[in-house]
Formats: sequence, C-alpha cells, structure tokens
Amino acid sequence: MQIEPAKPLANEDKGNMRFWWVNQNQTYRHEIQGGYLWSPKKNANGARNPFYESMREVAPGDLIFSFKDTRIVAIGIAQSYCWENPKPVEFGTAGQNWENIGWKVTVKYTELKNIIRPKDHMTVLIPYLPAKYSPLLPNGNGLQSVYLAELPKQFAEVLMGLIGKEVEPLSLAARTVIPLVADDLDYWEHKLELSIAADTSVRETERQAIVRARVGQGLFRERVGKIEKRCRITGVENPAHLVASHCKPWRDSNNEERLNGENGLLLTPSIDHLFDRGFIGFEPKGKLIISPVADRSSLQRMGINTEQGVNVGEFSSGQKQFLEFHRSAVFLESRR
Repeated sequence: MQIEPAKPLANEDKGNMRFWWVNQNQTYRHEIQGGYLWSPKKNANGARNPFYESMREVAPGDLIFSFKDTRIVAIGIAQSYCWENPKPVEFGTAGQNWENIGWKVTVKYTELKNIIRPKDHMTVLIPYLPAKYSPLLPNGNGLQSVYLAELPKQFAEVLMGLIGKEVEPLSLAARTVIPLVADDLDYWEHKLELSIAADTSVRETERQAIVRARVGQGLFRERVGKIEKRCRITGVENPAHLVASHCKPWRDSNNEERLNGENGLLLTPSIDHLFDRGFIGFEPKGKLIISPVADRSSLQRMGINTEQGVNVGEFSSGQKQFLEFHRSAVFLESRR
C-alpha cells in the first residue's frame, strides 16, 4: 500500500516549527511521566555529542517523535526552551555514567494508539532520511548513539502520514503553545544556596557574600562595579536599575568564581534574564550573539537590536574566559 505524506502545514500556520526524533529506550517511562526531555551535556569521555547539543535548539511548539523498542510510541510537543538542570533522580541506574548536569526541556506527550515500526516502512522513508545525524540506518535499524536528532520536514510528514489522524490535533495544539518558564531552575539554585549556608567550613562572612552573589548583590556586585560601569546593551548607568550578572552562572561556579568580579557584567533586569537563560551571549571582542531560538520581536521590545550587528566593546582576559563557558554551556545554540 502506498503511504502518502501527511498534508503539509500551511507556512503561516506552521511558523518555525521543527521536528525531532528522540530515542528513549532507557528513560522513556521517566520522561513520559515527568513531562520532559533530559540529556547530559557531553559524552562520558567529555566529548561533545551532536545528539545532546540538539537539545539547545528545541523551541516551544516543536513536535517530537518518541522512539522506543524499534517503534514510534508517542508524540511530544515542546513546551519550553532548553535549560541546564541536574540529572533526574528517578533515572536511578539508567545512564549511571552520564554527567550530573545536563539539558532539560518541558514536553507534553501523547502516547499513540497507532504505534508504527519505521523499519516496516523504509521504502517510503529512505528518500527523506537526513543526510547527516540520521536517527535511522537505511535498513531501518535505530542508532543507539542517537538521543535527539532533527528530522527534515518531509521525513516528519511521512511519519505523520503513517501514524494517521491522531497527529492532526497535536499539530494544531503545537501551533498555539505558550512557552513555559524553566520553573525548577530557581529551586535547584536555592538548594545549592542552602548547602552553602550550612557549610561551617566556610567563614560566616564569606558564606553570606556567596549567597548574596546569587542575586547579584553584596561583595560580588561591588567587584563587578569596579570593572563595569553600565549595561553593555542598553547603556543604562544608574546602579538602581542594574543587576550584577554572572557570565559563568552562579550555579555552575565554585565559591571563588561566584565572587570574582571578572565573572560578571552589569545588566538591566531584562537583559540579565536573556543572558542567564542563554538567549544572548558575547564573543570575546564584544560582538553580541543571539540564539537562533530566541523570539526576535520580544528581544526588540527588551532593548536588543536584532536588525544589525551590535558590538558592546572588548572584554578583559578574565571576562573572556568566563564568557567562553557561557557560550559553550549556557548559550542556546548547538556547537556541532
């Protein structure tokens, strides 16, 4: 029987929706029940993995095909952008060699009634297999090394055609997703803060300074203020309207880095939010970089010029090192 691709979504309806394939053999039940995707940032040997880096490109409204035991068993709709997060405790021994801090995306899953086995349909799928980073071999076998891979639109449309009418309401729902915030990021940082506050091996005054540094206040802000005098983006100079923002996030830094003035920029609160969540970053010589998943119209309203290149001025050698961490571990763009 000849399978036709699902009817393509109209451009004005589809927007910038992207399609993803996630291999969830080890963690399917945890991720389905928890409503998320989670991956390490790197392989066990410390090398970058293109299928983990893909997490940084997921955006609200993207469709995700869940692959388990050789079958597409569910479809998810991304509800959030990616953010860094500890490995879920419910994983237990699954992925015991994975690093403890990885990437997380909130996802709303629907388990399918018409479960398909792609290997049975390779005649229609082969012409649309991705040329690079394909989740399937030409013989239909899945690749164990794959976690999350982007699918070409036509490949996704053929999959949706194979699954049938169950996909239609999900496609409609994906178009109207209102992005969710990373609501457990503050919870994670607060737990770290409590552990520092209880650490009697650190002097009381230093503990207080480290805790206050989390919200850009106290000694950290004083030290940043000796280097930075205004918001690099908006030019605001009034200290009452500025936040001392960590380049290497407080949650990722050791105590010395948390208080290091070169690990900071003075930013207005809205710019601080964009920087901390990885929607913007900076090159060493001051070029502003914008994440491909960032909503350009929102950035414009928040004071970011998205129409032409922006240079905010060169950074010190110490700042450059911390900004390199930000680009490699916070900024929402894969480095494949």
